[in-house]
Amino acid sequence: MFAHMTSVLLQGALTYDPATDEAPRRRDVRIVDGVIREVGPLPTGDSDDVTDLDGYVLLPAAVEPHAHLDKAFLAERIENPTGDLMGAILAMRENRHLLSVVETVERAERAARLMAANGYRAVRTHADTTIEHGLHSIEALVEVKRRVADVIDVEIVALCGWPVLGPANAPQRQLLVDALQAGADLVGGCPHLEDGDSRGATEFLLQTATDHGVGVDLHTDETLDPGACGLAELAELVASGFEHPVTASHCVSLGMQPEAVQRATAEAVAAAGIGVVALPHTNLFLQGRGRVPMPRGLTAVDALRRAGVAVAAGADNLQDPFNPVGRACPFETAGLMIIAAHLLPAEAWASVSSVAGAVVGAAPRSIAAGSPADLLAVRAATLREAIAFGPVDRIVWRDGTRVAE
Repeated sequence: MFAHMTSVLLQGALTYDPATDEAPRRRDVRIVDGVIREVGPLPTGDSDDVTDLDGYVLLPAAVEPHAHLDKAFLAERIENPTGDLMGAILAMRENRHLLSVVETVERAERAARLMAANGYRAVRTHADTTIEHGLHSIEALVEVKRRVADVIDVEIVALCGWPVLGPANAPQRQLLVDALQAGADLVGGCPHLEDGDSRGATEFLLQTATDHGVGVDLHTDETLDPGACGLAELAELVASGFEHPVTASHCVSLGMQPEAVQRATAEAVAAAGIGVVALPHTNLFLQGRGRVPMPRGLTAVDALRRAGVAVAAGADNLQDPFNPVGRACPFETAGLMIIAAHLLPAEAWASVSSVAGAVVGAAPRSIAAGSPADLLAVRAATLREAIAFGPVDRIVWRDGTRVAE
């Protein structure tokens, strides 16, 4: 007996693939058992399940490189009256008693499914791992990861609290280890908040990752202080022999530093193989309040890209004390990278798709024979138009199965 093969034929879409950098062109795509079998002008087969995509742009699905699913949709319950970073941190700290594993699962699952419906195939989420919160976020996101595995891949970063150095903070260090044992995939933390010793905190986080054979994704220099040099410290430490993948998120202070410093740091980051995630939604909201002139509040995207650093873009927070808005939509993030980071539309889309996937180590996807069919079709005439309008008329496939329309 021969196994029955499910064949799906997507007809007449304008295909665009940032991984290949080919010019957009109208093509048909045949998917067999979840994998793209062939691409081009294709005849309709007797067993094809045909979807007419005339008037749509067809893209490989996007990747969200930095989220906080455990905080999603808290904006109505936990307010940030000052609107800045420390205001958000304090608001969360003072309201931990409102959060349980059960309700966190509910909110986080809602956010993850919204991301999947909007065209994301994978999301890396940070999970608060603090003494006052314990493993609640880790436990919740491990459950969410299981629940949504059919529509989106979830990777969990244990966002270690601070301070971590010194005898008094041994419980916080142990909690990070407990989080990895409980299901976290990577080590995370905020070295720039470590009471003036960002280098020591970075060394601890890298050593913990080494001990457990995992990568790191650090909240790095999330400050407008031009004297912050955590990114340069991270590059130096990684170059000295750290053997696992490294991501630096935020890196806001780099955008405030002189051109020569930006260039030197960017070159060191590139040499160390560190990926950087820019986070326009949250950093534009939190950073620079009350300052005149008001800074842009983003990392030095241009300097990093010129040096050869892979710069991805993420949405960070979703309707919580750190960012009261957001639609969990890759077109929204790409649009902000055009406006705030001066990327062109194709570059902006790559930052939320192929580059984002490379930064977080997600297996690549393309519109080519042999690639798993994780695809996003959106009604638009061009990629630029899709980013500009962010149409709600979109169709998402995961492994060739339609999961949202």
